[in-house]
Amino acid sequence: MSATMNKILMIDDDRELLNMLRCYFEMKSYDVVTAENGAEALERLRTHPDIILLDINMPQVDGLTLCRLIRDKISCPILFLTAKAEEDDRVNGLLSGGDDYIVKPFSLKELDARITAHLKRQQRSSTAPDCSFHGGLVIDYTAKTVQAGGQDLNLTKAEYLIIEFLSMNPGIVFDKERIYEKICGWDAEGDSRSVTELIRRIRKKLSDFTDTEYIETVWGMGYRWVKR
Repeated sequence: MSATMNKILMIDDDRELLNMLRCYFEMKSYDVVTAENGAEALERLRTHPDIILLDINMPQVDGLTLCRLIRDKISCPILFLTAKAEEDDRVNGLLSGGDDYIVKPFSLKELDARITAHLKRQQRSSTAPDCSFHGGLVIDYTAKTVQAGGQDLNLTKAEYLIIEFLSMNPGIVFDKERIYEKICGWDAEGDSRSVTELIRRIRKKLSDFTDTEYIETVWGMGYRWVKR
């Protein structure tokens, strides 16, 4: 995949790291925009990035809070770059609207590969059918929105991607690791709790508007979208 015309917004208070990443990805023909704090990051959103790299440990506004603010304004992939490696950190990153999580220090080659994978996934999702109707549920694959009972569900990016993935494969059982890998694009080992929590939240949001069960638990195996 050619990186030409793809724009990366990099947000980190480490100026030396930003300069190093800028040099590397500009050599890869990316258009690179940088920000060193939350205020600058929100301003740089006007450049309409295709993907965002976001540090968690920043002064004033931390990366998780900033991610939630960004998610209200933009739908592109957000990859966390952070020294935090605990499972709870990964879960919180996903629930705040992030799409991937790479721990410092990291390989530039691996980071490049993950960025490419997310951009390809974004392209594939843009070719999905426009809408799908499941009883009182309407999934708009173009706008990346879900309505139940005529009301918009306030979904995070990861929650939406789970609904998109399962609904496009009705009746097929997927284990937690496969779902995690599909929506996040990296090794899911040890992170299945994230999927459990995300699906719990999806069900809670759906239950506010409908009694219909859409995601079924197949005990000992995983989850599937109820085929109707």
